[in-house]
Amino acid sequence: MPNVTAENLRDELSTDVRRAGYYPELVDDVLDVALADEPVVAHLVQAETTFDDAVRRHLTVLALTPTRFVAAHVDDHEGDAAHPSSAAATTEAVPLGEVRSVALTHVVDEPAQHHRGDSASELTLAIGWGAVARIDLEPAQCPDPSCEADHGLTGQLTPDDVVVRVSGAAEGRDAVRRAVAFARTLSAATGAGGRSRR
Repeated sequence: MPNVTAENLRDELSTDVRRAGYYPELVDDVLDVALADEPVVAHLVQAETTFDDAVRRHLTVLALTPTRFVAAHVDDHEGDAAHPSSAAATTEAVPLGEVRSVALTHVVDEPAQHHRGDSASELTLAIGWGAVARIDLEPAQCPDPSCEADHGLTGQLTPDDVVVRVSGAAEGRDAVRRAVAFARTLSAATGAGGRSRR
């Protein structure tokens, strides 16, 4: 097995960014600033295209260093007459000790036939550190079916800092496996064992 070094992993990250094909030079530049010369321990590159009134592209890059979690988002941006083509690139670097949750939702087809080690057909990875949260509200229910009083609202607050969905049908099972591997490495780095080393 080849020796994997931090330099190899940084090169691999650049290769994945180029393979995504979405302004790779720009993405590499903003990642260089955010990574601040720290070595890359693990990474995940996820491209997404949506269709509404126009075709919109979005690239998410997640990278793990020995001390920080780095998230980069690059989107098509509405230009103006002078610059009709524009993109916005945003990065955030979070100390590993600040990452509060690494949540995974595995969607499995035919779960009765699932064998240990089989990959999910779809994976949603949600990483929270408290910068952004989503609240879902609904009318509060009363146990009395004849009650007509307004009982206000009830809700659920969900961390929503970064959410990445990887589909095996669209991107292949290897993409799902790579997302699981990244999540596993990030979970280990932000768990009790990872925190005790800092």
